[in-house]
Amino acid sequence: MPEVTIEIGGRPFNVACQAGEEHFLHAAAGLLDNEAKTLMDQIGRLPEARMLLMAGLMLADKAAGTQDQIKAMENKIAQQEAWIEELQSRPAPQPEMVEVAVIPTEVRETLAELAARAEALAEAAEDKARAAG
Repeated sequence: MPEVTIEIGGRPFNVACQAGEEHFLHAAAGLLDNEAKTLMDQIGRLPEARMLLMAGLMLADKAAGTQDQIKAMENKIAQQEAWIEELQSRPAPQPEMVEVAVIPTEVRETLAELAARAEALAEAAEDKARAAG
């Protein structure tokens, strides 16, 4: 079992850990050291036991706050998932009907006849213009 020296609040501590877990121990010690430094900046030098107790309590307070945030996020996710499930279970909306005007056959035939007459008149005018010119 390896023994690691960590520093908390400017004080060295020898701590044993499982092989391969040294990195995690250093990371945890870093968190505790940050809290201890904050305490020392605010209060000054403290007895070792009091410094460790206060730093541990500050970390515990942060952990409790984080747990509350996680719980709130889990509740929000559960609400969102319920809403998504509700939306997905709704029946599909009815397709929107679009009305298209229907032109009566008589009107189409009359328009086609007028177009044919206009083309005939245009042709006759072109013929006259060619003959005159």
